[in-house]
Amino acid sequence: MEEAAQIVNDIKKGNIKPIYLLMGEEAYFIDKIADYIDDNLLSEEEKGFNQMTLYGRDVSMEDVVAQAKRYPMMAERQVVIVKEAQDLSRQIDKLEAYAENPQPTTVLVICYKYKKVDGRKKVLKHIRKNGLVFESKKLYENQVGDWIRRVMSGKGYKVDPKAAYMLVEFLGTDLAKINNELEKLMLIMPKGSTITPLAIEENIGISKDFNNFELRRAVGEHDVVKAHRIINYFAQNPKDNPTVVTIALLFGFFQNVMTYHGLPSKDKGSVAKALKVNPFFVGEYVTAAKHYPMKKVSQVINLLRDADVKSKGVGAANLAQGDLLKELLVRIMN
Repeated sequence: MEEAAQIVNDIKKGNIKPIYLLMGEEAYFIDKIADYIDDNLLSEEEKGFNQMTLYGRDVSMEDVVAQAKRYPMMAERQVVIVKEAQDLSRQIDKLEAYAENPQPTTVLVICYKYKKVDGRKKVLKHIRKNGLVFESKKLYENQVGDWIRRVMSGKGYKVDPKAAYMLVEFLGTDLAKINNELEKLMLIMPKGSTITPLAIEENIGISKDFNNFELRRAVGEHDVVKAHRIINYFAQNPKDNPTVVTIALLFGFFQNVMTYHGLPSKDKGSVAKALKVNPFFVGEYVTAAKHYPMKKVSQVINLLRDADVKSKGVGAANLAQGDLLKELLVRIMN
């Protein structure tokens, strides 16, 4: 995240490389850097003759190199952006000679998504020497909430931690999807406002009361009535609440409760760091640890493992997913 922002800041300051290789599993940061270069390096008048976007599925590496070797027309530089460059993975070595001696008046941007160039290849070494290599890594689930808050803070909004959790639970770690939903919210909500669970429910359609976050809290607080109400809702809306996801999230929660029991220091900062959670959520683990001693947590983890296998059709072929969750909940909270 910080590296992507630094690359953009360097470009703003005029530190522009002749060749950028943007690669890795997380497409969002690759697109952000490429879009900034696309929008800002040339004026609108210069773009007509000096800016070209190519697609890996439509061109060969020889085409890319030929375009990069051209001289700009009535401009200081030209920009060549190669999107979906992973489609040229078998031809990447053909870029080697150009990468060793890139055209100084060309900015070549290679968007190589969802994979990496083999680190042993000479072409990578040449790009590192003469240009810039950026590896865009997937964020872990426990990092995405903080990313949401940082992005929105930079745009003048606050985000309730529960609202961030709801987005991650519903959309996963796909930053592009999350960003799209955040942009919709920014069109509706005035700058300076706080994005709350209610705003998420009203504008994105995620229930603020019936979701895995609330189930986790109800189970941790040993609120049997609330937990069963949520599970019944899940059973009635199975497409929006996959059993496999619910079990996985409960498993992660109880793993953290187990870790909490073994921590030598129970102050909020130490717990948040050890569990890799926002300090806002530490209280949930404190409460859960009171209701579930270590021996019980061990039993619950075994129950969740068993339920996970059954949810995938092993040993419970005739058991409805909703019934599986109800049975699991009874056994956890007994």
